[in-house]
Amino acid sequence: MAAVTELPRPTRLSPADVLLLGLVGLRTRLVRTALAALGIAIGIASLVAVVGIPASSQAALRAQIAALGPNLLTVSPGNDLFSSTRAKLPPDSPAMIRRIPPVEAVSATGATTATVRRSDLVPRADNGGIRVAAGRLDLLDVVHARVRTGRFLTPATEHYPVVVLGDRAARVLGVELPAAGPTPLVWIADRSFAVAGVLEPVPLAPEIDGSALVGWPAAERYLGFDGTPGLVYVRAREQAVEAVKSVLGRTVNPERPNEVLVSRPSDVLVAQRITERAYSALFLGLGAIALLVGGIGVANTMVISVLERRREIGLRRALGASRRQVRAQFLTESVVLAGIGGAAGALLGTAVTAGYAVVQGWPAVLPVPVLLGGVGAATAIGVLAGVYPAVRAARLPPTAALADA
Repeated sequence: MAAVTELPRPTRLSPADVLLLGLVGLRTRLVRTALAALGIAIGIASLVAVVGIPASSQAALRAQIAALGPNLLTVSPGNDLFSSTRAKLPPDSPAMIRRIPPVEAVSATGATTATVRRSDLVPRADNGGIRVAAGRLDLLDVVHARVRTGRFLTPATEHYPVVVLGDRAARVLGVELPAAGPTPLVWIADRSFAVAGVLEPVPLAPEIDGSALVGWPAAERYLGFDGTPGLVYVRAREQAVEAVKSVLGRTVNPERPNEVLVSRPSDVLVAQRITERAYSALFLGLGAIALLVGGIGVANTMVISVLERRREIGLRRALGASRRQVRAQFLTESVVLAGIGGAAGALLGTAVTAGYAVVQGWPAVLPVPVLLGGVGAATAIGVLAGVYPAVRAARLPPTAALADA
């Protein structure tokens, strides 16, 4: 009986060999590789930037609120229950609020009917919407405001025609304090007031930015101010802010607490950022669409690669390459192509996020899970986009592939 000759077992390719085979097709078609990877890169970069920029914005918001203090409350008059006019806060409101144990500091401003102009030659109606308000000496400490130039009101100047301008008020009036020289004047009511200082913007009290602040006694003496506070600023212990907020209305006006409005300015900042995040969801969807388009581009590139390389496939099969090896080669090409795009997209998204954060003055926050997820998503897209071309390449009969080449 003749001995049966065993056929040699097919050689198994190591992962390194499969990777080298996959890189051959990419290196020989650099332009096509770059364009296909670009679609993936744009999609991943969009996802990283859309998540990273709002995260940086949130970090900046937290730092801003921490610096300004999240424990600020404001008390203002609401509508009178028996008429359509605005109610008034009792004149002793600040003193009454100070009696609440968790309250740390209280200050107030009071609205006047006066208008401010650059000079008496400017028409009275051209006041730029700037309000003239009486201000307490401790106002800056309570709202955490800073003087940009000059100085704030003092025990000496609060009795005289001296004014401190908010940031927007100074810009509208065109007032700048010189380092040396005469003090600029503005016209309030029927007399000139000397400008003692200009404030920095106050994020938690934007109404101060558009105000001209005069001393409480000066407002009563020169502007007919009745001494009624129009807006009271309250600093409370941080852990007791909500408790203080709940009792402020009854403390200020025990008979009509519903006529007192109490708010927390830091909540407004948070609400603004939440609104901005709604737009982030839109851009996140656009990034996902770009990623999908990039995946289709990879699939298209791989299908065309199979059609163009029929002769190569047929020759490899004729020399003994198995279908599994051909599938592995083209699947590796697809995954490497998408991986290159994913890595480039992660780097591009990181650069965009960091650059935008630097321009805005925010701390750059790079979400590591999103970076890793982006590269993983690119790899998954490479697998999905490469399955059909790889199977198609493996199914090509060697004779048909060589005959059609």
